[in-house]
Amino acid sequence: MRMAHSPGKYADFETLREQAITLRRAGLSLRRIRDELKIYNNDILNQLVNGEPPPEWTKRPRAKDDLRARTRELRLQGWTYDRIEAELGCSRSSVSLWVRDLPRPERRRTPQEAAAIARKGWEEKLRIRDEERRRTKEEAKRSIGELSTRELFLVGVGLYWAEGGKDKPYDRRENVVFVNSDPGMIRVFLAWLDLLQVERERLRFTVMIHEHADVGGAERYWADLVGADPSMFNKTALKKHNPKTVRKNAGDGYRGCLVIKVLKGADLYRRIEGSWYGIVEAVHEADQLNRT
Repeated sequence: MRMAHSPGKYADFETLREQAITLRRAGLSLRRIRDELKIYNNDILNQLVNGEPPPEWTKRPRAKDDLRARTRELRLQGWTYDRIEAELGCSRSSVSLWVRDLPRPERRRTPQEAAAIARKGWEEKLRIRDEERRRTKEEAKRSIGELSTRELFLVGVGLYWAEGGKDKPYDRRENVVFVNSDPGMIRVFLAWLDLLQVERERLRFTVMIHEHADVGGAERYWADLVGADPSMFNKTALKKHNPKTVRKNAGDGYRGCLVIKVLKGADLYRRIEGSWYGIVEAVHEADQLNRT
C-alpha cells in the first residue's frame, strides 16, 4: 500500500513544480504526473500544477453543455422560463441556474396574452393525458379476450358480493337484489344470471331516480338495455329533492339506478354466498403457500 508523503519531504518545491509544469504542458494527466514524480499527496500535487490548464484531451464534454448554451441563447432572445422549459424539455431549476446571470427580458405580452399561452399549454397537457388514458384503457380492454364460463362465474360472484344485497345474522334476507347505475355492470350481471340458468321471467326491475331528472327517458333507457317487457318493471322509485344539497348527477347522462331482483332467489343467494367464501378461502390458502 502506498503512503502519501508528508509536505516536509518536498524540500525543493520549486524544482518539483518546474518538473510538474513541464509534464503538464507535455500533455500528461495528473495521474501520470503523480506516478512520474512519486507525489501521492493530492493537495501538494494540485499546488505543483496550480495555474496550468489541463490538456484538452482530459476535458470531458458535459452532456448538458449544448442544452445550456441553447438555453442562454433563447433567454437572450427574450424567452421566458416557461417557453424555454417547454421548448427544450429541461427543468425550471436548470433554466434558472443557467441564465441567472443574464438580464431579465422585458415583458412583451399583456397579461391576457400570457394567460392565453398558459391556457393553451395546459390544454395540450390535458390532451396528452387524455390520449394516454384512452390508450391504456384500450390496451387493457384488448388484453381480456374471451371469457371462459368459469371466469364469468367468478366475476359474477365478486360483482354481486360488492354491489348486491347481503344477508345479516340480525336481519335474515336471503334475497338476490342487485343495484347499479353503470350499464356495463348491469349487462355483466344479466349475463351471469343467464350462465346460472336463471329464467328472465323470474326477474323484476325497478328504476330509482331523482324526481327532477328525466324520469320517462330513464325508464325507456333501462327497458331497452335489459330488453324486458314493461310488465317486469315495478313502479319507479323517486328520490325527493333536498334544497340544501347541490346535485352533481344532473347531466344528460344521468339515468338513476336500476334494481334487479330475482324472485324465489333464496337458494341462489346461498350459492352466491358460499361461492364467495370459497374464493376467500382459496386466496387464503394460496397466500399461505406463498409464505412458506
